Amino acid sequence: MDFKIQTASALAGVSADALIVVLAGDALPAQLDKSVAALAQDAIKLGDWQLKAGQTIALTRPAGLKASRLVLAASGRAGLAAGKAALASALAALKGRSVAHAAICFVGFDAGLADSLSEQAVLAVAEAVYVYRHTKPSAPAAAKLARVTLLYGAAEAKAARPGLARGQAIAAGVELARECANRPGNHATPSHLASVAVDLGKRHDLKVEVLDRKQVERLGMGSFLAVAKGSDEPLKFIVAQYHGAAKTQAPVVLVGKGITFDSGGISLKPGAEMDEMKFDMGGAASVLGALRAVAELRPKLNLVVIVPACENMPSGRALKPGDVVTSMSGQTIEILNTDAEGRLILCDALTYAERFKPSVVVDVATLTGACVIALGGVRSGMFANDDEVAGALSTAGEAALDPCWRMPLDEAYDDALKSNFADMANVGSRAGGAVTAAKFLQRFAGKFRWGHLDIAGTAWKGGAAKGATGRPVGLLTHFVLSQGR
Repeated sequence: MDFKIQTASALAGVSADALIVVLAGDALPAQLDKSVAALAQDAIKLGDWQLKAGQTIALTRPAGLKASRLVLAASGRAGLAAGKAALASALAALKGRSVAHAAICFVGFDAGLADSLSEQAVLAVAEAVYVYRHTKPSAPAAAKLARVTLLYGAAEAKAARPGLARGQAIAAGVELARECANRPGNHATPSHLASVAVDLGKRHDLKVEVLDRKQVERLGMGSFLAVAKGSDEPLKFIVAQYHGAAKTQAPVVLVGKGITFDSGGISLKPGAEMDEMKFDMGGAASVLGALRAVAELRPKLNLVVIVPACENMPSGRALKPGDVVTSMSGQTIEILNTDAEGRLILCDALTYAERFKPSVVVDVATLTGACVIALGGVRSGMFANDDEVAGALSTAGEAALDPCWRMPLDEAYDDALKSNFADMANVGSRAGGAVTAAKFLQRFAGKFRWGHLDIAGTAWKGGAAKGATGRPVGLLTHFVLSQGR
């Protein structure tokens, strides 16, 4: 997709297959081009369109305009989220039409939003044209849309350019994350995730290491090994490093849960919707997506991405309830439920992260159904042992329209993880399950500033819209970039 920014004093002369005008407010903005305003007023008078959020109208061969089509989209409020939603509606109105070049203009929005609007416009377009086709030859043909021009006044155009670059990088990262997560478990294996990381390394000059079982055994990652041993697919421990600053600068570390299929193990999940457990590597997909975005933007900071990847399967070798395993940290864990496996692979990855002497570590995981019940599919659950980290994650989520919500880490929740046979149990009771999962991970994050994102409700959608969302690539990218300032 070819994106560019263009200054335009008058919309009437804009040449494109479709001119999309996103309008904020409950009245036509005074600065709206007269030719477009006349067409909009006619549509309102005829009752074909209203200046209400979600209202969209598409006009063919609009009088007085050079563009072949005009799409008017009302956002209602002049905020960033409303503007993106209105643009998404406008793009949907063009679906299936022969539009190769679209020009987009936001009218009635604060000039200070130009940077963010550009980013979100790119992401809205990327979302509109994305189609999964890797294992579906019958998927619809690729969209004809190949060029997008964002129209601004001269003053806004300069401010909008960083947002355009950021949006393109995040869109590339989101696409990578969606492609990884949407592939079925027999395609997106731990080995496949490793190959994705290696390919990123070659394309962007990154240092990438992929550790195998023997290397993981030598490191003493007994918890990770315990989960992986039930599967015939070989585990992979992936470490990718981006260096944009001096080696002496402490890196940001992102850790992503890479369970490429989660059957629940011996604590077998119900059959209904088990197919969606191919999405259980959404954390891994998102940190690899964020790595791609950061590598394309080339900020002056250091980033390390760690992905422990394996399947969680039942077999004669599989981990059993009642087993006790020894983590890389030396702490022992009693297994009460083998379906609480994500935390078991993440805890060893968190211990491994200590060797990088990080400035901050954020782990990302489709960890608990309890978080879905608490927050649904709108916000990711966020936990942190440091207020500054929590604030930065929250700010990044709001800026990226990829929001999270801080959850508690009170010491009293630790009682649920007590065990008579090990230093801790891997689960507590159902009550507060998202919190006790985070408390488990916190026991392995005592040597650095740490955040945890539970994305079980946001990494994918079910039902008719089943598929990966690519979240929280946007949040993570904004967060990492904020750490370099």
